[in-house]
Amino acid sequence: MTSDNNLNIRTGMGFDAHRLIADIPLLIGGVQIPYEKGLHGHSDGDVLIHSIIDALLGAANLGDIGKYFPSQDPSLIGIDSLIMLKDIISEINNNGWQIHFIDTTIIAEKPKLSEFIGEIKSTLSDNMNISENLISVKAKTTDGMGFLGTSEGIAALSIATVKQKNEIL
Repeated sequence: MTSDNNLNIRTGMGFDAHRLIADIPLLIGGVQIPYEKGLHGHSDGDVLIHSIIDALLGAANLGDIGKYFPSQDPSLIGIDSLIMLKDIISEINNNGWQIHFIDTTIIAEKPKLSEFIGEIKSTLSDNMNISENLISVKAKTTDGMGFLGTSEGIAALSIATVKQKNEIL
Protein backbone atom coordinates (compact mmCIF):
# COMPACT_ATOMS: atom_id res chain seq x y z
CA MET A 1 0.00 0.00 0.00
CA THR A 2 1.27 3.49 -0.90
CA SER A 3 1.58 6.14 1.78
CA ASP A 4 -0.21 9.47 1.23
CA ASN A 5 3.20 11.11 1.67
CA ASN A 6 4.27 9.68 -1.69
CA LEU A 7 1.43 11.31 -3.63
CA ASN A 8 3.24 14.45 -4.79
CA ILE A 9 1.04 15.06 -7.86
CA ARG A 10 -2.77 15.10 -7.86
CA THR A 11 -5.42 15.76 -10.47
CA GLY A 12 -8.92 17.16 -9.97
CA MET A 13 -11.91 17.68 -12.22
CA GLY A 14 -14.36 20.57 -12.28
CA PHE A 15 -17.62 21.32 -14.07
CA ASP A 16 -20.02 24.24 -14.13
CA ALA A 17 -22.99 25.35 -16.23
CA HIS A 18 -25.18 28.45 -16.13
CA ARG A 19 -28.22 29.69 -17.99
CA LEU A 20 -27.84 32.59 -20.42
CA ILE A 21 -30.13 35.55 -19.74
CA ALA A 22 -30.56 38.95 -21.38
CA ASP A 23 -29.16 42.27 -20.18
CA ILE A 24 -26.17 41.15 -18.12
CA PRO A 25 -22.51 41.02 -19.18
CA LEU A 26 -21.03 37.73 -20.37
CA LEU A 27 -17.83 36.90 -18.50
CA ILE A 28 -15.78 33.85 -19.41
CA GLY A 29 -12.37 33.33 -17.87
CA GLY A 30 -12.47 36.86 -16.49
CA VAL A 31 -12.93 38.34 -19.97
CA GLN A 32 -16.05 40.26 -20.96
CA ILE A 33 -17.32 38.78 -24.23
CA PRO A 34 -19.53 40.94 -26.46
CA TYR A 35 -22.93 39.20 -26.57
CA GLU A 36 -26.56 40.10 -25.93
CA LYS A 37 -26.80 37.68 -23.00
CA GLY A 38 -24.76 36.84 -19.93
CA LEU A 39 -24.54 33.96 -17.48
CA HIS A 40 -26.95 33.99 -14.56
CA GLY A 41 -25.43 33.00 -11.25
CA HIS A 42 -25.09 33.94 -7.61
CA SER A 43 -21.69 35.45 -8.46
CA ASP A 44 -20.83 36.91 -11.87
CA GLY A 45 -21.62 33.47 -13.37
CA ASP A 46 -18.19 32.83 -14.90
CA VAL A 47 -18.51 29.09 -15.65
CA LEU A 48 -14.90 28.72 -16.74
CA ILE A 49 -13.44 30.09 -13.53
CA HIS A 50 -15.93 28.12 -11.43
CA SER A 51 -14.95 24.87 -13.13
CA ILE A 52 -11.24 25.69 -12.63
CA ILE A 53 -11.88 26.41 -8.94
CA ASP A 54 -13.60 23.05 -8.47
CA ALA A 55 -10.81 21.27 -10.34
CA LEU A 56 -8.16 22.90 -8.14
CA LEU A 57 -10.07 22.14 -4.94
CA GLY A 58 -10.58 18.55 -6.05
CA ALA A 59 -6.90 18.10 -6.84
CA ALA A 60 -5.93 19.45 -3.41
CA ASN A 61 -8.73 17.43 -1.74
CA LEU A 62 -10.19 20.59 -0.19
CA GLY A 63 -13.89 20.26 -1.03
CA ASP A 64 -15.79 22.26 -3.63
CA ILE A 65 -16.65 25.83 -4.51
CA GLY A 66 -19.80 25.83 -2.37
CA LYS A 67 -17.74 25.18 0.77
CA TYR A 68 -15.90 28.48 0.28
CA PHE A 69 -18.55 30.52 -1.53
CA PRO A 70 -22.01 29.28 -0.49
CA SER A 71 -24.86 30.43 -2.71
CA GLN A 72 -26.91 31.19 0.42
CA ASP A 73 -24.49 33.95 1.44
CA PRO A 74 -25.98 37.29 0.35
CA SER A 75 -22.60 39.03 0.71
CA LEU A 76 -21.37 37.01 -2.29
CA ILE A 77 -24.07 38.16 -4.73
CA GLY A 78 -22.33 39.36 -7.89
CA ILE A 79 -18.81 38.62 -6.58
CA ASP A 80 -16.07 38.74 -9.22
CA SER A 81 -15.01 35.16 -9.95
CA LEU A 82 -11.39 36.28 -10.34
CA ILE A 83 -11.45 37.23 -6.65
CA MET A 84 -12.83 33.78 -5.86
CA LEU A 85 -10.07 32.17 -7.94
CA LYS A 86 -7.32 34.11 -6.17
CA ASP A 87 -8.75 33.11 -2.78
CA ILE A 88 -8.77 29.43 -3.78
CA ILE A 89 -5.21 29.59 -5.13
CA SER A 90 -4.13 31.01 -1.76
CA GLU A 91 -6.00 28.18 -0.03
CA ILE A 92 -4.33 25.43 -2.07
CA ASN A 93 -0.93 27.12 -1.67
CA ASN A 94 -1.46 27.38 2.10
CA ASN A 95 -2.17 23.63 2.11
CA GLY A 96 1.18 22.83 0.46
CA TRP A 97 0.14 22.63 -3.21
CA GLN A 98 0.97 24.60 -6.32
CA ILE A 99 -0.57 24.55 -9.77
CA HIS A 100 1.18 22.26 -12.23
CA PHE A 101 -1.24 22.48 -15.21
CA ILE A 102 -4.83 23.48 -16.07
CA ASP A 103 -6.79 22.07 -19.02
CA THR A 104 -10.21 23.59 -19.75
CA THR A 105 -12.99 23.30 -22.29
CA ILE A 106 -15.81 25.84 -22.70
CA ILE A 107 -18.96 24.40 -24.26
CA ALA A 108 -21.09 27.01 -26.04
CA GLU A 109 -22.98 27.15 -29.31
CA LYS A 110 -23.01 30.96 -29.21
CA PRO A 111 -21.15 33.20 -29.04
CA LYS A 112 -18.18 31.84 -30.94
CA LEU A 113 -15.22 32.06 -28.57
CA SER A 114 -12.17 31.17 -30.66
CA GLU A 115 -11.06 34.81 -31.07
CA PHE A 116 -11.09 35.28 -27.27
CA ILE A 117 -9.02 32.22 -26.27
CA GLY A 118 -5.72 34.14 -26.19
CA GLU A 119 -7.16 36.91 -24.01
CA ILE A 120 -8.77 34.34 -21.69
CA LYS A 121 -5.46 32.49 -21.30
CA SER A 122 -3.64 35.76 -20.63
CA THR A 123 -6.21 36.87 -18.04
CA LEU A 124 -6.12 33.51 -16.28
CA SER A 125 -2.31 33.47 -16.34
CA ASP A 126 -2.09 36.96 -14.85
CA ASN A 127 -4.64 36.23 -12.13
CA MET A 128 -3.29 32.77 -11.26
CA ASN A 129 0.32 33.97 -11.34
CA ILE A 130 1.37 31.09 -13.62
CA SER A 131 2.71 30.92 -17.15
CA GLU A 132 0.27 30.77 -20.07
CA ASN A 133 2.12 27.58 -21.06
CA LEU A 134 0.54 25.93 -18.01
CA ILE A 135 -3.02 26.69 -19.18
CA SER A 136 -4.91 25.07 -22.03
CA VAL A 137 -8.22 26.68 -23.07
CA LYS A 138 -10.46 25.20 -25.74
CA ALA A 139 -13.96 26.03 -26.98
CA LYS A 140 -16.39 23.45 -28.35
CA THR A 141 -20.03 23.31 -29.47
CA THR A 142 -22.56 20.51 -29.15
CA ASP A 143 -23.70 20.86 -32.78
CA GLY A 144 -27.13 22.06 -31.73
CA MET A 145 -27.85 19.33 -29.17
CA GLY A 146 -29.33 19.99 -25.72
CA PHE A 147 -29.59 23.23 -23.73
CA LEU A 148 -26.03 24.15 -24.69
CA GLY A 149 -26.74 23.57 -28.38
CA THR A 150 -29.84 25.76 -28.32
CA SER A 151 -27.82 28.55 -26.67
CA GLU A 152 -29.80 28.42 -23.44
CA GLY A 153 -26.58 28.14 -21.44
CA ILE A 154 -22.83 27.71 -21.39
CA ALA A 155 -20.81 25.05 -19.57
CA ALA A 156 -17.15 24.43 -18.81
CA LEU A 157 -15.06 21.40 -17.88
CA SER A 158 -11.65 21.69 -16.26
CA ILE A 159 -8.87 19.41 -15.12
CA ALA A 160 -6.23 20.73 -12.74
CA THR A 161 -2.98 19.09 -11.80
CA VAL A 162 -1.27 20.25 -8.64
CA LYS A 163 2.03 19.24 -7.13
CA GLN A 164 3.40 19.46 -3.63
CA LYS A 165 5.44 22.58 -3.10
CA ASN A 166 9.21 22.15 -3.23
CA GLU A 167 8.94 18.74 -4.88
CA ILE A 168 11.36 17.99 -7.72
CA LEU A 169 9.57 16.21 -10.52
